[in-house]
Amino acid sequence: MKLTSDAEGGSLPAEIELGARYMTGEGVARDLAAAAHWYEKAAQRGEPHAQNQIGYFYQSGIGVPQDYARAMRWYQLAASNGDASALLNIGVLYFTGTGVKKNIAYAAGFFENAVRKGNGTAAAYLGDIYYSGALGTVDLAQADKWFETGSRMNDPLATYNLGLLYSSDPSHPHDFHRAASLLRRSVNYGYVPAMHSLALLLINHPQEEQTNGEVRSLLETAVAAGEWKSSVVLGILARDGKILPSDNRAADYYFHVAALMGGKHAQDLVMYDLSKLDPTFDSVQRDAILTEARSWCLQHSKVKKFLVRDPREIKFFPAPQSNWVSPALDISGPVSSAEAPCTIDSRSS
Repeated sequence: MKLTSDAEGGSLPAEIELGARYMTGEGVARDLAAAAHWYEKAAQRGEPHAQNQIGYFYQSGIGVPQDYARAMRWYQLAASNGDASALLNIGVLYFTGTGVKKNIAYAAGFFENAVRKGNGTAAAYLGDIYYSGALGTVDLAQADKWFETGSRMNDPLATYNLGLLYSSDPSHPHDFHRAASLLRRSVNYGYVPAMHSLALLLINHPQEEQTNGEVRSLLETAVAAGEWKSSVVLGILARDGKILPSDNRAADYYFHVAALMGGKHAQDLVMYDLSKLDPTFDSVQRDAILTEARSWCLQHSKVKKFLVRDPREIKFFPAPQSNWVSPALDISGPVSSAEAPCTIDSRSS
């Protein structure tokens, strides 16, 4: 392959391209060790994007042994060479306490520097810091400001979080039309949680403009990307005949998919519904439904929620909204799921 011969001949662009192809399996068999090899070769030659990428590989143990110190070294080199994503990643290490002592104030400094250099995801982290009160005080105005900043920079995470502020935060003015617009933008960037939240908003606010089949498409795409809660919602809709045709078999299937994907929490959540639906089928039908659900989950067992449209652009976000207790993700209904069916919370928008 010419690309390989060019990379072996010392072409820096070819080294980076070959690393990207091995990372994604584009045109070659996916080989993370080979991806790491070519990125590190390019990084050793001072290419900042490659330095940031190999830093992430060492941070996560992708194709190389996990090594936080080496990850930090590569991030620092990339940052010194002008890579804004590397500043973001250094901030994330301090934000999460990964390989370093957790220091939110120090992380915020890196995030602000990254924003100045054009990184919108860093603005999303800053928004979460102020939203969660991680510096000691909740500051909703500052959170709004940073989410707005990130959204203007076309960052999917900041745009999503801003959509949640306008759709569900009890302390923020609600504007469901603007929330839907923001969530759609985040969906268009490829952010899976936005697909789930936009579907919930459209379910709970049917007056908002939506295309035929949009809710179902959003939920099915989110499930295929690893969002088990979207399978719960599909089960509720099929069970209740809301948006989807009333179909107990489909509902049972969706609840089983959720239980298989989401572990104990999901199993507890759908326990009541499965206890009511399963007995309505004979043993052959039940086995067929469960086999179908297991087969689907096996086929999708290696998927991960994608965060950006371009799979070759690795960004490290253990999502900032991990500190965000948002009703936009609450589809759990009553506390004791063993005693009541799943519901779609009317606040879930």
